[in-house]
Amino acid sequence: MTTINVNVVDFSEFPGPRYEQHGPNSGERFRREVLLEAISKKPEKIIVNLDGVLGYGSSFLEEAFGGLIRDGVQSEVALEIANNLISEIDPSLKIEITEYIKEAIEHRNKNARNS
Repeated sequence: MTTINVNVVDFSEFPGPRYEQHGPNSGERFRREVLLEAISKKPEKIIVNLDGVLGYGSSFLEEAFGGLIRDGVQSEVALEIANNLISEIDPSLKIEITEYIKEAIEHRNKNARNS
């Protein structure tokens, strides 16, 4: 099992914008340096603790988690990560992130059908 604490322990207390080019601590960087790194180690389970930060922009969350699908992560893996999210401060984040992943899956499937 791998536990990721988004806060200062594993990333930053101040999650930033969607892309690295727009500022520090981006969702793009979190996905690439933290989530994809954890997935590459193939742990039995990945838990992401979202508490301990000063808030999330929707663009950060969509890029970090929906971006997993665009990076070729299997749907089941991304959805399992969403299922193991922890946020006692804002439980609605789990629902929001799950929706971003499902939308990315739907978009990928639609593009595959149109190819």
